[in-house]
Amino acid sequence: MFDFDTPLALANRSHSMKWARYAGRDVLPMWVADMDFAAPPAVTAALHEAVSFGLFTYSVSPDSLTEAVLDHLARSYRWQVEPDWLVWLPGLVCGINLAVRAATEPGDGVFAATPVYPPFLSAPGLAERRLERADLVRGATRWEWDFDAVNAALARSRLWLLCHPHNPVGRAWDADELARIADLVVRHDVLVCSDEIHCGLVLDPAKRHVPLAALNPDIARRSITLMAPSKTFNIPGLGAAFAVIPDAGLRRRFARVMAGIVPHVNMLGLIAMEAAFREGEPWRLALIDYLAQNARQVAQTIAALPGVKMTPVEATYLAWIDCREHGLAHPAPHFEAAGLGLSDGRDFGAPGFVRLNFGCPRSTLDEGLARFARALSA
Repeated sequence: MFDFDTPLALANRSHSMKWARYAGRDVLPMWVADMDFAAPPAVTAALHEAVSFGLFTYSVSPDSLTEAVLDHLARSYRWQVEPDWLVWLPGLVCGINLAVRAATEPGDGVFAATPVYPPFLSAPGLAERRLERADLVRGATRWEWDFDAVNAALARSRLWLLCHPHNPVGRAWDADELARIADLVVRHDVLVCSDEIHCGLVLDPAKRHVPLAALNPDIARRSITLMAPSKTFNIPGLGAAFAVIPDAGLRRRFARVMAGIVPHVNMLGLIAMEAAFREGEPWRLALIDYLAQNARQVAQTIAALPGVKMTPVEATYLAWIDCREHGLAHPAPHFEAAGLGLSDGRDFGAPGFVRLNFGCPRSTLDEGLARFARALSA
């Protein structure tokens, strides 16, 4: 029904940050987290209709979008959200930085577990807050929390920046882990900003995403949950996201930080979000099947190569690969020289790792993995 196998035409990629980075070079880009698939037909149809109308006005979020988001959260995650809890945003990175400023004061500690998406590491410093870190631990089959280290870091923090599901290690945190996270949040009396942008990309059929704020009212009142259709439905360039903030006081502080600085979401982003949540589920389910096969192919290839390791990807379309045995403190330039563009682990707080984006047609993945192997042999 949906075609994930046919590569998109190179001529249409000139505006793509992912592809423009290596324009004119024989480097296959598998770095930044957007996929090489066309958006769902329902989304492109809604955008075509809007463009044909020809009026690109200042926009507000219509009631129909609020209804679509609330229905999506209830249907997908069994999370009952009130309309006034929603705050519309032009992106998740914006939301992370807003949360730091709204939930803390200058000099406060902000905790993030590494490795992690780079804005988690930069946002505290940009706001003159202090970054507190603890490392995740790689177990035999998955990355896990060092809760003793987390406990110590939270004693010096006012806010926890949580990545759920986790980018880049690909974990979908299970019920026991979420319960311990919630317990620590309450015990240390901190707030939590939960980046759940990959919540629609759980690949493991045995797992189901549970929003942290849906666990209980006490966690909800301490929480800022960030979500968007951008990763799941491959529309990151449309800049449409939202925060769910149940506590009225925290929501007011968040809005005050936004005032006069953060732009409204553009009209096309709002239209795409509503279409994705209302009509995109059949496409998403097909995508999950395709990505799960890609994930298995990546894992099998890495397992057969010397000196590199990864754990199975439970969620996202990102593989986190340990290259330290090859003595590559900053491996991305080495892979670029072999024709493969990857994200360097040092940006995530973990030198010696790379992140590989397998959200692409299988022919692209085959070529990328072949270049990965050649780079190691070189």
